[in-house]
Amino acid sequence: MSSSLNSRIVDLVAPGARTGESHGQLEKTAKNEMPSGRRRLLLALAAAPFAAFANTDPTAGLKRWGNGEFRRFGFLVYEATLWAGDDPQRPPLALRLDYKRTIAGAAIAEASVKEMRGLGADEASLLRWGERMTRLFPDVKAGDFIVGEYAPSVARFYFNGRLLGEVADGDFARAFFGIWLDAKTSAPGLRAALLRRS
Repeated sequence: MSSSLNSRIVDLVAPGARTGESHGQLEKTAKNEMPSGRRRLLLALAAAPFAAFANTDPTAGLKRWGNGEFRRFGFLVYEATLWAGDDPQRPPLALRLDYKRTIAGAAIAEASVKEMRGLGADEASLLRWGERMTRLFPDVKAGDFIVGEYAPSVARFYFNGRLLGEVADGDFARAFFGIWLDAKTSAPGLRAALLRRS
């Protein structure tokens, strides 16, 4: 944090703190000039940008495994990169998709449902999951990326580094990441590339 930002936060939270007022005067000034609720709000707002960066990297603590390209009809759709612990097929893990084309979020959700159906997911779950993914996934363009984080019993999704949301359903998480990692995936070449250590 820069010293000028520190100074501005001190001025907002405790007016006069940098002008040498005594502790007693400072408390009295702060109480008279700023209600305690407002002080708490200002402290929270000042800390918020830094808290937002604290745990937003879903690859933190994981090892980089492999990466590969996904093509459809010869066109490069995205490049995928896998991070995981010692077992790249079990959580915790993270999969990053760097998009090379413009794709609607609804089309991403639809393709995901189709792939999960091919892995044996039941229709009632697919209907529920499809609706959730349609609300969750944004439209993407070349240069955008989505990171899926697979933690035990939950899948979280990040778009260009910003948390989109999560699906707290272990069956969904298994089926979704199975699109790339299940032995029955429709893209065995990409799976092999992801499971190869860098």
